[in-house]
Amino acid sequence: MQQVQFIQTTPEQLQEAILQGVKSQLEELKKQYQPKEPEEYLSRAEVAKLLKVDISTIHNWGKAGKLKRHGLGNRVYYKRSEVEQAIQEL
Repeated sequence: MQQVQFIQTTPEQLQEAILQGVKSQLEELKKQYQPKEPEEYLSRAEVAKLLKVDISTIHNWGKAGKLKRHGLGNRVYYKRSEVEQAIQEL
């Protein structure tokens, strides 16, 4: 194991140098950090309103696999990001 000796450096100076290094790294991470937005789930009616189509059209697109459906109990939901992705693919 290697030993490092600090000559003419006080413990306070060493502590300050370490803190400055950590602060600069944190600042760089803050610049690159993109907070993750929570996924938004939409009902069939909300998707129909968003796409300006009838609810039966949304149902048919879900059955055909054009829109990916997610269910909870008897409810059907669509992820907003997947709906937007389906629009771009068309």
